[in-house]
Formats: sequence, C-alpha cells, structure tokens
Amino acid sequence: MKRVLSGIQPSGQLHLGNYAGAIRQFIDMQVDHEMYIFVASYHALTSVREPKVLKENIRQVVIDYLAFGLDPKKTHLYLQQDVPQVTELCWLLSCVCPKHMMDKATSFKDKVSKGLSASIGLYTYPILQAADILGVDPDFVPVGEDQRQHVEITRDLAEAFNRQYGPVFKVPDLKIRKDAGLLPGVDGQKMSKSYNNAIDPFMAEKPLRKRIMSIVTDSAPVEEKKDPKKCVVFQIFQAVAGADDPRTAQLAERYQRGGMGYGEAKQALFELILQEFAAARTRREELSKDPGYVDEVLRQGAAAANEKISAVVSRARTAVGL
Repeated sequence: MKRVLSGIQPSGQLHLGNYAGAIRQFIDMQVDHEMYIFVASYHALTSVREPKVLKENIRQVVIDYLAFGLDPKKTHLYLQQDVPQVTELCWLLSCVCPKHMMDKATSFKDKVSKGLSASIGLYTYPILQAADILGVDPDFVPVGEDQRQHVEITRDLAEAFNRQYGPVFKVPDLKIRKDAGLLPGVDGQKMSKSYNNAIDPFMAEKPLRKRIMSIVTDSAPVEEKKDPKKCVVFQIFQAVAGADDPRTAQLAERYQRGGMGYGEAKQALFELILQEFAAARTRREELSKDPGYVDEVLRQGAAAANEKISAVVSRARTAVGL
C-alpha cells in the first residue's frame, strides 16, 4: 500500500476550490492508500498573528476535513504542532540546504517582489515543508501545479542529505493532482478566501443561494446559445459534479441549445451543492457538537505520525553523528 502525505494551512473555512482541487481526491485515495494529512499550524505563523484566530482556524479545518469525508480509520489526520520533531528535522535539512535554493523559492520571491516584509520563517518555509514530507517516509506527494516547486525542493534536499550522509531519506515521487486546475470564484478570479470570492458549501441555504446568484456572467440574452466552457457557473458546476457526470452533460446541452438564462444555471448549481454536500453539512453540525471525538481523532493521528517521524529523525541523527 502506497503512503501519501499532504497538508493544508489553517486559513479558515474550506471552500469548493479546496474540495474540488484536493479533498475529493484524498477521499478517493484513502480507500487503497495509507494517508497522512496534517494541518500546517507552524507554517501559518508566517502570516497569522492573532492566536485566537489561529486556534479557531485550525479547529475549523479539522472539522471540515472530517465532514467532507476523511475517515480517521483510513487517514491519519493530525496537527503539525503535535509532531514537534518536524522542527528538528527542519534544522538537519537546513544544514545541507544551499542558500541559493531558498533564494529561488517562489513563496519568498513573490512577497518580496510586491514590496512586502518577509520573515526568515517565510524564507525557510520550503525546508520545513520538506521536513513535513520526509518525516513520514511517503511514497508520493499529490499537489497542484502551484506547489510543484516545493516538492522538487524536498526531493533535492533529500538527495543532498543522502549524498552527504548515506541513504537516510526516501525520496518521494511528485504527483500532480489530476483536475487540480484553479477553480474560479464568484468574480471569475481564482477562488480564494483572501479574494473574498469563495463559495462555502456549509453556508446556510439562504446566504448560499445569494452567494451563487452573485456569480459574474456575461450579458448574453436568454434565447442566445452559450458556450458553457466560458461560463464561471458551469465551470464550478462541472468541478463539483465531475466532468463525466450526466448532470454536467445535460447542463452543457442546455447552454448550447439556447433558451436558458444564467439564473437557471445558477439555480441548478445551488441545487447541486445542496444535494452533493447534504451528508457533509449534517456531519459538520454533529462534529461541531462533539469536541471530544475531534480531539481523539487528532490524538490518534499524531500518535501515528510521531511513530513515523521518530524513526526518521533517529536515522538522521545517527547519520550525522548525534
């Protein structure tokens, strides 16, 4: 059984972009893979400065993951701070990391290019991410194209360490997630909480419908034939239902036939979301009322992750002479 590692920063409520781009695939993979999924709380310190907000965001991400369908019997879900040896591993890796490798990291370069202040934490962010990955000896890491560089850096650091000290780290494969394209938000731009354009499938029905009805469309009249691929409403519908789902083909045909207004398409998307996430919405309410269960899930996940990373850190310490 292949072992998989992935993580997410606790930036608050998860949205359809998170689900379509990653979570749905994790749910599928947990059937026949050994899954390690963590909430990147240490990484979040590079941007979140309010302790109360960070704590609430961490909890929300965990509840949302479980509500969407991650099964604790199949997936080890844990918090980064509950596996503290990852920071020791980060230091060991940093000692074989050439400075120019971090100079080229896009997470740092992008912020500096905008004239924004960047911390040493952000500068060394890819090394900590490498420690997260290498610490559990995964076979591969599924990421979107925007995270390709970070996994490549991880592979480079593992190989550099192994050249210096012997075969300590398993070098994980990089697997670009299929259908992990950027989902548009209600304004047509990349769906992101920071752009305030995301769709939260857990919203109450009335505000959810209002949100969907606010999706930008062109001014084509009802009777005109329309290209579904150019419509944000259809793009979101397809991402949720799936490209091969009959409902997607039916909606595409209605666009192409003409005689359908965008309001009808938005209503179809609203009904689809309620249908697809009905169980998740109910589950989320239940989880929010059962903090003890959530705590136990995290405890068990951390225990599994700590067992793996302790073995890896022990190998690394021995290799370097500690």
